[in-house]
Amino acid sequence: MTEPEPTYLDYNATAPLRPEARAMIMEVFRHAGNASSLHQAGRNAAARVDRGRRQLASLLNCTPGELVFTSGATEANNLALRASHAAGEALVISAVEHPAVLETAQDLTRDRPELLTKLPVDGDGTVDLEPLREVCAQERLSIVSVMSANNETGVLTDLAPIIKLAHDAGALVHTDATQHVGRIPLDLAELEVDLLSLSAHKFGGPQGVGALFIRRGVPLPYRPLLTGGGQERGWRAGTLNVSGIAGTGAAAEAARLNLVQEMQRVGTLRTLLESELKRRVPGCRINGAGTRRLPGVSSVTFPGAPADAVLAAMPEVAASEGSACASGAPTPSHVLLAMGLNRDDADATVRFSLGHATTEDDVHHAIEATVRAVMHVRTAMAAEAEP
Repeated sequence: MTEPEPTYLDYNATAPLRPEARAMIMEVFRHAGNASSLHQAGRNAAARVDRGRRQLASLLNCTPGELVFTSGATEANNLALRASHAAGEALVISAVEHPAVLETAQDLTRDRPELLTKLPVDGDGTVDLEPLREVCAQERLSIVSVMSANNETGVLTDLAPIIKLAHDAGALVHTDATQHVGRIPLDLAELEVDLLSLSAHKFGGPQGVGALFIRRGVPLPYRPLLTGGGQERGWRAGTLNVSGIAGTGAAAEAARLNLVQEMQRVGTLRTLLESELKRRVPGCRINGAGTRRLPGVSSVTFPGAPADAVLAAMPEVAASEGSACASGAPTPSHVLLAMGLNRDDADATVRFSLGHATTEDDVHHAIEATVRAVMHVRTAMAAEAEP
């Protein structure tokens, strides 16, 4: 007998494939064709890639030629930082970056770790700009990379002052917008970042596809990660993932057309989730609640109830301890520690993330399951602590 699907509240790990994307992918699967081939089948494949590129560019309000398709945001982050960082020059990131940025920055400054500055955050996860001002005044700075929306807490970064400080110092600005794109508006005609990374599967596209936005005219050295072909204007060698790119475009178009409605609906559902958990679970806290967040992300700390035990006690709900990329890590979330949580509270934090297919019934189901699970875990731990 097949077990029922769990209530899915882990959109920050991966969003369910949008119907529009699924239909487009299946359509492409019906036809052969390499987008680099000159025969009709190849031209048809190239046309599908071009359409997907235009649809994604429309969501971002940039030109199609400013997009380089990759295998995901991890590759895009690596390409952005490795192509931008000049040896011997400073590199600035925030203390709450995704490992794809954090570990890449550490690797680039391995021989001279003093060149890497990590901007601290306050208790709500808001970035402190003072260290950036100091670096801009004292060092030759090549690139500043600060995520636009945090993957664990949903906290949004005000990028405008960061961009101004960096550009005034002659540095490039990159943002990991993986959790931002397709969730809330993002206008690259107004947001003057030089580079931006994204992954399709966060907004309902297929897994294994991402893109790097490279603003036209940015003085970026030519340093591709993959060589061996001229695809993507030489930035990314390899046969193009035609079905994935076409599916990404279809998901981007669906997200763009429904963005305002989805934001409002998902925000209402998150408010319901948080208000009921705070009302019914003594001591629970919402991380980042004092600042702007993505509408569908809720990082909730349940003191006295380790997140792994809570999640094990509610298998009917798919949620996360934090970043999916860090699941199983032996140390608590570096994001939550940077925000001032102690190790026990960081270990007792569950991330719920909602999105385009989440329903009110899903949220009510998750509330009931979470309340039961937290109370069960707290009772069991209290019993174990008794002499």
